[in-house]
Amino acid sequence: MCIYLLEMQQYYRWENEIPYSASLAKSDVGKWLAERENFWSEVEALPYAHLPLGEAVDPFDSDSVNRLIVPEGYVYSAGYGRFGKPHFFLGKLLRKEKRGRYTVLVSSCEYARDLNAPPAAYLNGTIFLRKEAVRRMVWERRGKDMEEAVEAQCEAIILHELGEGMAGEELDGWEAMLLASSGKTEIVFRAVRDLLADCLSTLPNLIEKKDDDSLRFYFESLSGMRRDLFPAAVEAYHKWVASGDMGPLQDAANNGSVHWLRVGRNFLERYGREGAIQLESWSEFRL
Repeated sequence: MCIYLLEMQQYYRWENEIPYSASLAKSDVGKWLAERENFWSEVEALPYAHLPLGEAVDPFDSDSVNRLIVPEGYVYSAGYGRFGKPHFFLGKLLRKEKRGRYTVLVSSCEYARDLNAPPAAYLNGTIFLRKEAVRRMVWERRGKDMEEAVEAQCEAIILHELGEGMAGEELDGWEAMLLASSGKTEIVFRAVRDLLADCLSTLPNLIEKKDDDSLRFYFESLSGMRRDLFPAAVEAYHKWVASGDMGPLQDAANNGSVHWLRVGRNFLERYGREGAIQLESWSEFRL
């Protein structure tokens, strides 16, 4: 409930264009919250409508939508997140770039979004980076909105999403297994792929660049199941902070890339034999 209320406060702030540094009037938020929940209760059971873009487009067909709106300076993304929850957003296109075989679409101002606003997503070879969500994330972690820090985190997040693409190429059939999972099992699956992505791309690149601030931000943000599954990385981080030697971090990333790929493939093999998996414990997968 606390997380939900915090997310609703941020949604209220976004909808009313209230700066992060400004306080919110509790009475106004409370009234808005009741109205918003009543409205959502009216529409949540309705079927998804096609998008009227000169032709009727399925709202989950991001590729078709973006073929029509990217030339006009907009970007759209739709997909499913944790526990099968759908996510949508429409924003102003800030820039489009290529990273090897991947396309990166960066948005600035967001015109439409749902309650949860992840800073980035990877879908079918395209990385969607939401700079407005990154700015909020930096503010929440650091209590300040420095453009240099925002740009650094945008780059770190792109590196992670590139790793997601690389991990997907190594773990064929992962999405089907993920859709068949639920509860803690789904959380473990998502954490394993995230950690593989970080060991393949995020950490090696930040270490090579000697980007100390982004590395610190990464470990400040490493939480929940990802942190629980990868104590070796946390230990390596503390060694680096104490000594300045990045060797332990590089070793953790190298070992992690092998370990998480092996764990992921073992899950896929088990899914192929048994169908939907329900994990009773996850401590055995730790590194």
